[in-house]
Amino acid sequence: MPQRAQNTPVCRDCDGFATVHITTGTRHRDGTRATLRVSCPTCKGTGHTASAPALVTAGR
Repeated sequence: MPQRAQNTPVCRDCDGFATVHITTGTRHRDGTRATLRVSCPTCKGTGHTASAPALVTAGR
C-alpha cells in the first residue's frame, strides 16, 4: 500500500536547498578550501515556507 507524501511547501527562493557552502578561492595551511556557509534569508535555512493562508492575517 503506497504511503502518502507530506505536502510541505518548498521555499521558492532556494528551491529546498536552504544552506550552501561557497568556496572563497583560498586554501588553509593544510590544503583544504576555505568556505563560507550561507543560509537562505527567506526561509531562514529550513528549506520550507509557510502556506499562503497562514501568511494572510488581515483582510475582509
